[in-house]
Amino acid sequence: MAMATQTGLPLFVLGQGADPHSERGVDCPGELPPASDPGLVERARKAKEALGERLFVLGHHYQRDEVIQFADVTGDSFKLARLAAARPEAEYIVFCGVHFMAESADILTSDAQKVILPDLAAGCSMADMATFDQVEECWEALEDAGLADDVIPVTYMNSSADIKAFCGRNGGAVCTSSNARRALDWAFDQRGKVLFLPDQHLGRNTAVLEMGMSLDDCVVWNPHRPGGGLTREQLQRARMILWKGHCSVHGRFTAESVDDVRRRVPGVNVLVHPECRHEVVLKADHVGSTEHIIKTLEQAPAGSSWAVGTELNLVKRLAGMFPDKNVSFLDRTVCYCSTMNRIDLPHLVWALESLSLGEVVNQITVDEDTAHWARVALDRMLALP
Repeated sequence: MAMATQTGLPLFVLGQGADPHSERGVDCPGELPPASDPGLVERARKAKEALGERLFVLGHHYQRDEVIQFADVTGDSFKLARLAAARPEAEYIVFCGVHFMAESADILTSDAQKVILPDLAAGCSMADMATFDQVEECWEALEDAGLADDVIPVTYMNSSADIKAFCGRNGGAVCTSSNARRALDWAFDQRGKVLFLPDQHLGRNTAVLEMGMSLDDCVVWNPHRPGGGLTREQLQRARMILWKGHCSVHGRFTAESVDDVRRRVPGVNVLVHPECRHEVVLKADHVGSTEHIIKTLEQAPAGSSWAVGTELNLVKRLAGMFPDKNVSFLDRTVCYCSTMNRIDLPHLVWALESLSLGEVVNQITVDEDTAHWARVALDRMLALP
């Protein structure tokens, strides 16, 4: 149950206060500059300049423009983590993204590098839908049913270091939205079933639309129901055991959104991320990862129209990058990733200025054992053909 707040609302409206009992890291140790400060851009520039080569700023595609302007590189989460590892001279890696991304960067970078998340409350609702204890309970249930030896766990990059490590310990791997098909091909070469974490939509879309499975080959494990809400017979018949998780942004697009934009925009091309619901992906013209979405629009002919089903910060940025094309958001209702938007200019300035004064703030560290097994799972992905 959501904790009540002094506003009387079950949850805070973004930016309107904080609940320290339900949110992690909502307080900054120090004074956060006000968002109204007209000197924030100059303060960020000076702090970054003072840190020089000791600093490397990573900006995820879904970040605000006010933050992206200070990023040394932009990209998806795994690309950014690998780029950080390739910059050993950078003592401070400031990751403008969310918690699981900063964990991946800490796993891949050296011990001499410190990974900083400007706001510790920048989490990921999808990653939080699969906790370590829940996944352990699921695995124990599969063992009790005599099925665990026939299951390979595969986790999407959008998961905690604990879940990546769980996959590493149990013979599994990590995947991205770009290589999910390759990861699943590898997994099915090992065993007959896959436990796919934590995004049911990416797992289902890959299995059915790319690998030729049927929807009947897929079942959904609900961690909030006894036995996942599934019978032993259902688990025995299934090839894909999908975790009941989803992206709060991509999951909001509907088949009606696609129908509506086709009525409004003649000749529109619908381009969506594979984290979208199965019925949305079926109605789309093009489906692919964030990098695929960007490349598709780069290569699209001038004058073409595109309705894009992904996070709004990126869609707005792409519309500005390609003014010769009509690029719009798939849904009429705008939707930013609220946790990504936690990283704003005041938090970035606070983090950079603190580092420039020699104070390391909001460092993300993954313990040695978890990092080892998470790296095992990541290395299995990197070894995919």
